[in-house]
Amino acid sequence: MKILLISMPSIHVVRWLDNLSEAGHELYWFDILGKGALPSSHSVHTFTNWQKRKFPYVKGEFFLRQKFPKFYSILQPFLEVTISEKLEEIINEVQPDLVHSFEMQSCSYPILSTLQKYPHLKWLYSCWGSDLYRFKEQSSHVPRIKAVLERINYLHTDCNRDYLLAKSLGFTGLHSGVIPGGGGFRLEQFLPFIQPISTRKLILVKGYHHHVGRGLHIVQALELIQNEVAKNGYEVVVFGAHPIVINYIASKALPYRVYDRHALQHEALLQLMGKAILYVGNSISDGMPNTLLEAISMGAFPIQSNPGGVTAEIIDNGKNGFLIEDPNDIKALSVLLLRALQQPELIVEAFEINLELAKERLDYTTNQQKILALYQQIENEVCE
Repeated sequence: MKILLISMPSIHVVRWLDNLSEAGHELYWFDILGKGALPSSHSVHTFTNWQKRKFPYVKGEFFLRQKFPKFYSILQPFLEVTISEKLEEIINEVQPDLVHSFEMQSCSYPILSTLQKYPHLKWLYSCWGSDLYRFKEQSSHVPRIKAVLERINYLHTDCNRDYLLAKSLGFTGLHSGVIPGGGGFRLEQFLPFIQPISTRKLILVKGYHHHVGRGLHIVQALELIQNEVAKNGYEVVVFGAHPIVINYIASKALPYRVYDRHALQHEALLQLMGKAILYVGNSISDGMPNTLLEAISMGAFPIQSNPGGVTAEIIDNGKNGFLIEDPNDIKALSVLLLRALQQPELIVEAFEINLELAKERLDYTTNQQKILALYQQIENEVCE
């Protein structure tokens, strides 16, 4: 098939393309945000840096875009090439058999009007993160979500929760089954980094703290049990930290190692996971967190929030990890952290369970077969 993939530049899209590299499809990628290129060596035809002005910049344009977006959207086609215009040009040039969009709000909303002009063109949508779970509560988004779900033919989700949500919002097409957002992981490449539990002294914390992330609450919970942490020789490492987290740690002179959002390469993060006795992630909304899946694959004991029951699909509470009931309850989180550190036998048992779980559910080859089977089913329908 000719497949047109539409997304922002992302490691998850690169991983997805890895699964398709030898499948014989003709692949095209539309960088919908016009912000860069995919760091991929695959033979993918790309449409990047496509944004062009039709009219010189008008003073006050930025103000209109920010303060009056609906009014600006009326003016935009007169000022610059729009997503709809560029996408229609690409469709007419490529004549794709399938459009595959990754993410809802930035990558699927903007293409709906164009794809409604081509009702026979098949559309596959990959649900990411909070696409449905968070925005289903916002009245301005619900009609747009429903409109996309009614138009798409195929749905890929990284958890069962989002498939059920999509059905409740009007999706009636084919579901891919649950597949990790970027496909699976090459677990054999993780092996050199996986250290025995007996040698692990790191507590690894995801430091996102923004509209949905609650990493600061993990730091504050660890602060409450700092004496216990120090007494047992544990080192706290915070990665992907937003400024509010970095500033808090500095203001309290907490003895934590901190990395900001862009400080760690992926392999360096995996190495930390392979040394971590605990991995802790906390948010009020998410899909199935990829960092959680990686931490599980690296043998760290996972403690993770459970928005909409999503994390309970991978963590059996009290068996191979702990679920955070209330992401905003710092005291309860500190009790959970202490409970984990005081049960070394549970951590050892979870280590074995999670490495086996990773082989069964997160392995690259296993998930690649699911992805290839999905595209084969679509190709069979396209060719009917």
